[in-house]
Amino acid sequence: MTVVRESDVVIPVHRPSLREMFFFLLSGMLSSIPLTLFVDQFATSVLGSFSVFYALFISAVLFTPFLEEFAKAFPLLYRHGETVRSIFTLGALVGLGVGFVEFLLYVFVLGVPFVYRLGPVLFHAASTSITAYGIATKRAPWFYLIAVGLHFSNNLVAFVQSFVDPNELIGPWSLGSFFVMLAALYISYYLYRKTSEKIAA
Repeated sequence: MTVVRESDVVIPVHRPSLREMFFFLLSGMLSSIPLTLFVDQFATSVLGSFSVFYALFISAVLFTPFLEEFAKAFPLLYRHGETVRSIFTLGALVGLGVGFVEFLLYVFVLGVPFVYRLGPVLFHAASTSITAYGIATKRAPWFYLIAVGLHFSNNLVAFVQSFVDPNELIGPWSLGSFFVMLAALYISYYLYRKTSEKIAA
C-alpha cells in the first residue's frame, strides 16, 4: 500500500489487486442476470396493457438505460481510498462482465452471430467507465446521464431496426448503433487519459 500527502494529511491509497478486479468483473456478470429477468418481468406485467410496440419502447429504450447504468455503477459508490484511475478501471470491468453475459445470452440462447455482439461488450465497458469517472471526480450525476444518453441512443436505433426490418440484424439503422458505440469508446478513452493515480475526490 502506498500513501499520498495532500495538505499535510497522509492518505493511504488502495490500488485493487487482481483478485479484487476479478471480483468486479464477476459482479458485473452476476448482476446482469437479475437485471435481464427484472426488465423482462417489468415489460410483461406492468406494461401488459400496452401494445408490443409501446411496451418494448418503454422497457427497452426508456427504462433499461437508467436501470442498467445505475446498477452497473452501484458497487463503485462504496469504494474508498481509490485512485481515479482504479475506480475508472473497476467500472470498465463491471461493464465488461455485464457485456460478456449478454454476449453469451444472445449468441448461445438467441442464436445471434457472435460478431454482432462484440461491439455491445465494449459498449458496456465504456459506458460504465464513464459513470465511474464521474463517481471518482464527485460528478457522478452528470457522467451517469452521459452514459444513460449513450445507452438510450443505442437501444433506440436497435429498437427501430427491429421494427423496420425484424429479419435483418444489419441495416441502415444499425449503423447508428455502431456510431454510438464509437462515441462511447471515444469518450471513455478521453476520460481515461484524464485519470491519474491521484486519490479520488
